[in-house]
Amino acid sequence: MSIAQRSVAGEGDVHPRVAENQSPELDAQARIEFTCDTTNLPWVIFRAVHRATHLHGLPTRSRALLAALARTVDAKRPYAAIFARRELLTGRAMQSMRTFYRSLDDLESAGLITRPPQNRYGQAGLFGRAYLHLTESAAVVLGLVAETHPASQAAPAEVHEGTGPEARGDSLAQPSASVADGAIYKDLYPASQKRQPGTLPADLQRLTSLGFHEFLVFRLMTEARQHGKRLSDVVEVVWDHLKLAHAPINYLRKLLQTPTDFRHQRLARQTAVAASRDAQRLAQQVQEELARCAGRTFFDPAGTRKIVLSTDASMMTLHEAHEAQPRVAAGAWAGGFIDALRRGRIVPATAGLDERFAARRRMQQPPRTPAPTASQPRVLTAAIGERLQELRRLTRAVARTGGAAFA
Repeated sequence: MSIAQRSVAGEGDVHPRVAENQSPELDAQARIEFTCDTTNLPWVIFRAVHRATHLHGLPTRSRALLAALARTVDAKRPYAAIFARRELLTGRAMQSMRTFYRSLDDLESAGLITRPPQNRYGQAGLFGRAYLHLTESAAVVLGLVAETHPASQAAPAEVHEGTGPEARGDSLAQPSASVADGAIYKDLYPASQKRQPGTLPADLQRLTSLGFHEFLVFRLMTEARQHGKRLSDVVEVVWDHLKLAHAPINYLRKLLQTPTDFRHQRLARQTAVAASRDAQRLAQQVQEELARCAGRTFFDPAGTRKIVLSTDASMMTLHEAHEAQPRVAAGAWAGGFIDALRRGRIVPATAGLDERFAARRRMQQPPRTPAPTASQPRVLTAAIGERLQELRRLTRAVARTGGAAFA
């Protein structure tokens, strides 16, 4: 068919002739080439062909032959004989005769068709035709018959009879697909995706403030992976120096090529920060518990030690049962005191513990000799008498010599 117009087709003054431009034979031939069969098949047959084409577990040749059988079988009598010659089935399946017989063997071994033996006309001595039949499993798979459920599975259907497809007036248990091969266009931005395409990680978005483009950051991530590093580790370690760099892009690329283990440095820094944070939190808890214990007295469970805190919890006084004088705690004693209090090594003071501590102290310390008073006269002992006599002799000797005894 010629589609060029005479007024525009050609070169210069040369144009095609009218007879060549308007040829009815060419138009008729084009219409014949693009004609097709106008037979309308039932919708059930179309569904059966579609299911046969997409059936899993069979070779391609077997699926093509099964689709050809689905087009040929009677939809109202799916178990009846299929009246079709081999030429018709091979043409619809687009197979050679050898491939056709191999496909029949595949379908028969899969239990989808049956091939009864060839009939014989006894009177005439001639062989009849061998017809093909679909099995029950094939009819169910292709959707030509409804699937039958056992009696054990029929009870749930009776319970939910108000929600079944018959109650809704539908002809199918499952809704029909809107397209033949499922969804063609997929959701490029699903809701379950953690990060949208083209979005930088949260710890690398600060690089954009230094002049890094997003695509450059992705490129640097690839380069870091090639050098066995993670760009997040490098940026976290050198961020303070990277902000002050004159050429941060070149500086960062040079760092990616160095053999430094930035991941170890980042983990060490994070560990130190976490330890410092834990120490501050523990110190705050200790101060809060000390404030609640200010001005109180504590004992150990055995009653051998007495601990007294000052009113402002800044000083701790320790009394031992075998010591005469108390001791004042020095250094960082607050942490050990709170730890002992939590573990039950010291308990708040009670009347029983106070009496037990006083009794132990009286038992372990020797009694003091009372000092002489004016009401009690002194007793002259032999030792004191001898000492007095010696002092008298010394005094007399000094008086006679006039102090020469000490010269």
